Amino acid sequence: MSINELESRIAKMQEWEALAAEAQAEAEAIRDTIKAEMLERNTEELTAGRFIIRWTSVVSNRFDSSAFKKVHGDLYKAFCKATSSRRFTISA
Repeated sequence: MSINELESRIAKMQEWEALAAEAQAEAEAIRDTIKAEMLERNTEELTAGRFIIRWTSVVSNRFDSSAFKKVHGDLYKAFCKATSSRRFTISA
């Protein structure tokens, strides 16, 4: 693949990513209006034709690794393991 072809593909990719971001923002705006309606109706579940909308509170417990590391630094190090991944970036 030539440099010109790569540059063209990157430009096309950026166009699609911009379009996807715009669509995501629009979907989020619609989601927010639905949530506002549910707040106004003071409900966690709403039926709209063939759709059932739920906006519920969820409680989850997460491990606070920062606090654990401060209190038990040696134990934290003993159970840490290195992982490897690849990062794809394009900069202009």
